[in-house]
Amino acid sequence: MPSRPDQDRWEGHPKGSSAYGKILGGLAFAGVATFAQLYSTQAVLPVMAAELRITAAEAALTISLATVGLAVTVIPWSFLADRIGRVRAMAWGISAATVLGLMVPLATSFPMLLGLRMLEGMALGGIPAIAIAYLNEEINRAHAAMAAGSYVAGTTLGGLAGRLVAGPVGELWGWRAAAFAVSVLATVAAVLFLVLVPKARGFSPAKASGFRGAARTLGGHLRNPGLLALYVQAFLLMGGFVAVYNYLGFRLSGEPFGLPATVISLIFLAYLSGTVTSRWAGGLTQRFGRRNVLLAGILLMSAGFALTLTQVLVLILAGLVVFTGGFFAAHSIGAGWTGAIAVSGRAQAASLYNLAYYLGSSIIGWAGGLVFQSLGWTALAVTVIALGCTTAVITAVVHPGSAGKPGKRPLRRSVRRRNPAGQRKAATQHSPAGG
Repeated sequence: MPSRPDQDRWEGHPKGSSAYGKILGGLAFAGVATFAQLYSTQAVLPVMAAELRITAAEAALTISLATVGLAVTVIPWSFLADRIGRVRAMAWGISAATVLGLMVPLATSFPMLLGLRMLEGMALGGIPAIAIAYLNEEINRAHAAMAAGSYVAGTTLGGLAGRLVAGPVGELWGWRAAAFAVSVLATVAAVLFLVLVPKARGFSPAKASGFRGAARTLGGHLRNPGLLALYVQAFLLMGGFVAVYNYLGFRLSGEPFGLPATVISLIFLAYLSGTVTSRWAGGLTQRFGRRNVLLAGILLMSAGFALTLTQVLVLILAGLVVFTGGFFAAHSIGAGWTGAIAVSGRAQAASLYNLAYYLGSSIIGWAGGLVFQSLGWTALAVTVIALGCTTAVITAVVHPGSAGKPGKRPLRRSVRRRNPAGQRKAATQHSPAGG
């Protein structure tokens, strides 16, 4: 896409405009297509293990390899998006993922299934980070946090839809039918994304910078304390969140609850609270600032999870709803804030956030099982709450009290750089303490 002469003055689509609505709707459908496919096999792991005659750990690889594929490709996708455009890169990724998803039920062997799932995850890596960069370039700054919350709401609906569709279908007709049903759902969502999302106006293609330029861009983000704090937040909070959902089912299936698997699968309905709070949190940033809303989300997580320490099922489920809502509120703020802090290389900044997010899911989500198996649910709860408190302290220390409030721009220093047309212009860069 050629650069536009008025791009330096582009302030983004305002809330209430037709383009604003199309962007939010299109990215919500992209979130559904992405996360319905990414976690689709989680609801049918026992069915898959029985049909393929594999262990539970082997069946779980269909999720792990998909998330690993996503994690390792978010950064390459971000650099590609800098060259070909955000919308085109997302269209390529979502199209490839839906085709691969439709091939998954046709896998003739378990290794082929794992290979397709990893390729599917790699294709899906072209959505999460680029979507946030696209939002920050196309939406008016005053409403960017709310727009990011709407996108995260779409991801929660996608993750929930994939599980709720796959579970009943898999129980009736097997895991292949479940995978196909989710892929059809994702295909419909992908088509709606392609139809709705408008062309970019705030994007300027970047010149190829080679390996050194890429390393310089990533290194600059990792040296920014404000961004680094958000990456730590993503790693710790997502890790604790996945650990809770991985092992709560084991607790509820044992004494004194003894719930059947079908009932336990309904705990994922708690994701609906995240659908609400992720949008709600985005709106609250205009009054209280990103920092304060993020800290409030972490507080909700800890308070909600503390309720799961009781032996009263109603309180445990209520605590899970509050815990989930708090997590997605904090996540929506963190994901959107990366694009606001990064003046340049926004797609790479968001990619690093997603890399930390999915690494936390893989590492802490797995390690939480060791704590649960050895020391029990109370020890796991203390661990997850400690992760939340650590994140809150880091956020409070690194980001000043006014950080993230509308109209409050972080302290910057002026530098000179060339625009894509080769003309020199003034640019701004965050100081190390920028927030």
